[in-house]
Amino acid sequence: MNSPARAVTMDKLTSLCKRRGFVYPSSEIYGGIASCWDYGPLGIELKRNITEAWWRDNITARDDMVGLDSSILMHPKVWEASGHIEGFTDPLVDCKKCKQRFRADQLEGDVCPACGGELTESRQFNLMFRTFMGPVEDSASTVYLRPETAQGIFVNFQNALNSSRMKIPFGVGQIGKSFRNEITPGNFLFRTREFEQMELEFFVKPGEDEKWHQYWKQERFDWYLRYGINRERLRLREHGSDELAHYAKGCADIEYEFPFGWSELEGIANRADFDLGQHKKVSGKDLSYFDEENRERFIPYVIEPSAGVGRPLLAFLVDAYDEDVVDGDERVVLRLDRRLAPVKVAIFPLLRKAGQPEKAHAVRDLLKHHFAVTYDQAGAIGRRYRRQDEIGTPYCITVDHQTMDDDTITLRDRDSMEQLRLPIDRLVEEIRTRLAAPTAAAGG
Repeated sequence: MNSPARAVTMDKLTSLCKRRGFVYPSSEIYGGIASCWDYGPLGIELKRNITEAWWRDNITARDDMVGLDSSILMHPKVWEASGHIEGFTDPLVDCKKCKQRFRADQLEGDVCPACGGELTESRQFNLMFRTFMGPVEDSASTVYLRPETAQGIFVNFQNALNSSRMKIPFGVGQIGKSFRNEITPGNFLFRTREFEQMELEFFVKPGEDEKWHQYWKQERFDWYLRYGINRERLRLREHGSDELAHYAKGCADIEYEFPFGWSELEGIANRADFDLGQHKKVSGKDLSYFDEENRERFIPYVIEPSAGVGRPLLAFLVDAYDEDVVDGDERVVLRLDRRLAPVKVAIFPLLRKAGQPEKAHAVRDLLKHHFAVTYDQAGAIGRRYRRQDEIGTPYCITVDHQTMDDDTITLRDRDSMEQLRLPIDRLVEEIRTRLAAPTAAAGG
């Protein structure tokens, strides 16, 4: 089945994100820095809503999960044991003519795609950022910015197990920054050198790993659907044996159809006992699990659902973007799931006089302790609606002449544009009920 037609392009989306305060180029006043981005006032709220939804659904709402926040800087032997120092590489080639660099495995042919020049021989390039700890820059003080959050969970396996008193199967999740010196970053937030990850490591008994791998593939796929992603733009793709990472027994990607094509949104890997086994071997510490019920000891297998925050955020924006015509005027609207929308309610006075601004401020003060709200009194009411539609605000409240008489307001819905007259004292309950309901996929 073909995906529904869509209005969004990456140029339109990046322009909206910059203009409306979702995402800015990092260090822009100095010309920017390649593939690094800053989240603006709306972007940070959207990012927080996504990570909080992920944390709530995968950690606090479950009985078999606990959380962790591990250090970015770790002992270099962590990366030696995990295979990152030797194997975390991409093949790199340079153009002898224009000096541009490319990943060899992403090129077709043996000439530079930019200028047609001759390419160098391929060489392996390690993707980890290296730095030095302490005052002396020598090999004894070399440390790395972590390329993934997973290893912080593996080296804390026994700590988490002992302090939480969990029994297998159980998982540990964390959200945190990771860094990869990508050769060819790009496509806006899709591939960046600094990014935030949402990772779960779910520890299971050997022999039960396939069952749990299937469970987490379905669970993570359904999570995106619950927050509004159109099913026709989402698919699960199993890795072939030639694609598997050195640590993986099996892996599947949840892929989304971005404007630049189908690409990975999240990976769900069966890492078997590779990580705990390697850290046990290199550290000399016992990282096994003792099953008291069956009186047996084993190295657990692990299922890993792993996503960067930027890719889901980008997918939610792409999927929500829509264009339609209202009263003869073109409208851009982000049909974000109400739970993810950065601003939940916008409050407007119809006029900038007759006590309406003061009343509107009082409504804002009532609601701001319950929801993310904004206030706007500039311009015609229709233009104010359009500004809120463009950033995905689900509800707009208008204070007008009637409000001053009977303490009722107009509540306007972003998607249906229907307007409802409500008493101010019912607003909190009404909005809370509406926000709890999922938003239908935009189909745009």
